[in-house]
Amino acid sequence: MRIIRAPTLARAHELVVKMVLEKGQVLDTEDDEATVEFEETCITVANPFAEPMVSPASRFQLRFMEHYARDLINGSGADFEYDYHGRLFDWGERLSTGEDMVHIDQIAYIIRKLRDAPVSRRAVAVTWNPVIDEDLDDCPCLQLVQCLLRDGELRMTVVFRSNDMLTAAGANMFALAHLQKHIADHLGVRCGTYTHISLVPHIYYRRDIDDIEPFCKKGKDIQPVAEVCRACGKCTFRRNSA
Repeated sequence: MRIIRAPTLARAHELVVKMVLEKGQVLDTEDDEATVEFEETCITVANPFAEPMVSPASRFQLRFMEHYARDLINGSGADFEYDYHGRLFDWGERLSTGEDMVHIDQIAYIIRKLRDAPVSRRAVAVTWNPVIDEDLDDCPCLQLVQCLLRDGELRMTVVFRSNDMLTAAGANMFALAHLQKHIADHLGVRCGTYTHISLVPHIYYRRDIDDIEPFCKKGKDIQPVAEVCRACGKCTFRRNSA
C-alpha cells in the first residue's frame, strides 16, 4: 500500500492524481471504460480543515463542494439508485426484521457509541447492502467509515473499494471531512486526522481527458504514462511514446 501524507485535502488530491497518472497501469473496466489504475493507497491529512481544502485544478470548486457536503449530511431529496446520505443515515433498504422494515441511522449510532464508550473501536458505519448492490450497475464506492476518539480528537478513516481520483476524490474527501466535523461537533471535540483509503484508485483518462491538463500543466507538474498523453494530445510532452 502506498502512503500519501499531505498538509491539506487539496494537496492530497493533487498528489494522488500525480501518482496514479505517472505510476498507474492502463486497464479497460468491465464496463469498457478506459482507466489508468494504481495499487492500494492510503491518504492521511492531519488537519482536514487546513486551507486550501479544494485544489484549483479540480473540476469542482468550493460552491459545488459545499453543496455536495450538505447533501451528504442532510440529504438532497433527489432520486438516485443510492446515495451516501441514505446509506449512512438510513441503512437497510428492502430489509426487514419480521414485519418491521430496517432503518438504521449509522451516524447517530457512531455518536451514541462514542458518547457511551469513548475508547470504542466499534464506531463504524457501512454502505454495502447485498440485497441491492450485487445487482446494481452503479454500486457504492465508499464502503466503510470508522471514527475513533483519541487524545480529545475525533479521527476518521474511510475505505473505498474503488475511487475515481481525478473528478470524485476531491469532493469525496471534502464531504467526508465535513461529516467528520458533524460527528465531532455532536461530541463536543475537535477534528483530528482524516485518513482516506482507496483499494483501487483510478482515473478515467479518456472520459475525463479535459480534467487532466489542469493537474499536469502540459507535463510541467505531472508526466503521465504514454497512453494518457496520446489520448490527450494537448502538449508536446510524451513519455515512452515511441
